[in-house]
Amino acid sequence: MPSDPDDEILLEMNRIRGAMEVRAVSAADGLEVVFMAPANAAQSDIEKLARSKLDDKAATRYARA
Repeated sequence: MPSDPDDEILLEMNRIRGAMEVRAVSAADGLEVVFMAPANAAQSDIEKLARSKLDDKAATRYARA
């Protein structure tokens, strides 16, 4: 668990046949991303990918502002 609550991400994972639908929400600013991952992917890999996608979305969002 991150030491800073603003670094926390909330994950919802739903298995759909051989894949996992992942919803990740940043606790700090409410940004959300949705992506698919293999059903057998390690949770740590899913968390890393979710954080990367949220960081990318934040950078894109705040670059436009």
